[in-house]
Amino acid sequence: MDFDLSEEQSLLKDTVQRWASDTYASIEDLAAARAQPLGFAEAKWAELAELGLLGLPFCEADGGFGGGPVETLVVMEALGRVMAPEPYFASVILGGGALRLAGTEAQRAALLPGLMDGTARLAFAHSEVQARYDLNDVATAASAWCSTPMRPRR
Repeated sequence: MDFDLSEEQSLLKDTVQRWASDTYASIEDLAAARAQPLGFAEAKWAELAELGLLGLPFCEADGGFGGGPVETLVVMEALGRVMAPEPYFASVILGGGALRLAGTEAQRAALLPGLMDGTARLAFAHSEVQARYDLNDVATAASAWCSTPMRPRR
């Protein structure tokens, strides 16, 4: 079994590692990004979008690049190595993953473009402190915030 990265995966790895090491070359760079109001620099998030990394795990039909688990691992490893504060895992992998796997075509069309171009971020709200993992103890209330209602598929 061959566990080597393909040529495309190696290029992706080099690109992401170069971006991460250039962006967070020092602890001061990291501290400056974390001191921003959102806990990360929005300009750096936009750079990840320009590199196509925010669209990496989404299928081409949805406007993404159709990357799989290995490509995701390559990106996560590079960002983790420099402790990058950008919400890649929370927004793209968890929030975007829930949308990719359970969202309707209309929901994906409404939300994924903003996620992939860096103008939107998603969150996967899956538990509450007081619930202690009891799914029947839900205190959060949802309200409409966008023009496309989120309705479960039937």
